[in-house]
Parts: sequence; structure tokens; C-alpha cells
Amino acid sequence: MAEEVILLDDFWSSMFGMRCRIALAEKGVKYEYKEEDLRKKSDLLLQMNPIHKKIPVLVHNGRPVCESLVILQYIDETWPGKCSLLPSDPYQRAQARFWADYVDKKFSDLGRKICTAKGEEQEVAKKELIDSLKLLEGELGDKPFFGGEMLGFVDLAIVPFYTYFLAYETCGNFSIEVECPNFIAWTKRCLEIESVSKSLADPQKVYGFVLHLKKVNGIE
Repeated sequence: MAEEVILLDDFWSSMFGMRCRIALAEKGVKYEYKEEDLRKKSDLLLQMNPIHKKIPVLVHNGRPVCESLVILQYIDETWPGKCSLLPSDPYQRAQARFWADYVDKKFSDLGRKICTAKGEEQEVAKKELIDSLKLLEGELGDKPFFGGEMLGFVDLAIVPFYTYFLAYETCGNFSIEVECPNFIAWTKRCLEIESVSKSLADPQKVYGFVLHLKKVNGIE
């Protein structure tokens, strides 16, 4: 019986879906991509994720796995393949999960504020984002990747946010590369890897999408 792998995602610009696409590409897993319209959720999505009704959802032989970081771990354990995303050492695995969770709790909300807020609220969000990136620079240290010599779990958790950096910088009038050059050098190393470069959205296209959302919501 052939293996069935389906990735339910809502939009090309979903950073959480990008994570899953990179992981599947890294592992060499063939899958079917199904784009969902969250304004009119399909029966398949409601069946596969009845609790949160959100994407992405990985459906493996009819069984759903939800939440992008959980999906990354599932992919890593199900298809060992040529590489491991999570380290074998239990403490290092725990640290990888911690930093991935840290990114999820910080970046989305800060990025939204930078793109939509003004004045002091925007300045506070910019400072907090830069402080977070500098903290991650410290965690990266002299390693090529957060996973060490190879792309790993934390790298996959973070790198899709790079596609939104142009929007953050333009809306917030600042430069992430000036503030955090080592972090941007890391993103450039990631982009040299085919699974990453082919899975990430174009930052210019993402910026255009952000401008469209601002216009639709009456944000100048």
C-alpha cells in the first residue's frame, strides 16, 4: 500500500506552513499540498483538526498531526532519512524545543505590531524584536546553524520569519542587518540550502501582501 502524505495549509505566505515544507523537503518525503481557504474551511480540515480548525495539518495515511512544531518533530521521527532535525541528547532536544517555542511566543506578535502600530507602540515592538534577535545570536554563537554543523529543528522554526523581515524593516524604518549582522549571515547560510530556498516565499511578495492587508484594514 502506497504511503499517503498530505499537507493542509492556508496560504503561500504562512511561515508555519513553510516550516513543514522545508522539513518534508529535507527528508525527501513526497506529499500532496492542499491549500485551504480559512474563510470557508473544507470538510477535510474540519475532520482533521476539529479542535482548533487551523492549519497547517499534516495528514499521514489518514491520521492528522496538528501544530507546526509538533509536525516538525513528527516528520523527524517518522522519516529518519539522511538527517535528524532534533539532537539525540535529551537535554539538547529540550533546549531546541525551548528556543522554537520562544520564537513562536515572540515573533508573530512583534511583527504584527511593527507593521500595524505607530509611535511608541511600534518603537517598543522594534526594540523587543531586535533584543530577541540578539538573544538568538548569542545562542547561535560561532556555530553555522542552531543545529550545529547541519540545519536543525530551531533553524526550521526561525528561518520562515525571514520572509517577513523586509515588511518589518520597511514599515518600521529600521535595518535588521545593521542591528543583528550575525543573524542575517545565518539566514544567508540557510538560503544556500535548496530545501530552504525552494520552500520560502519571496520577501518582496510578502511585503506586497502586508501592504494589501494594511490597505484592506484601513491602516496607513
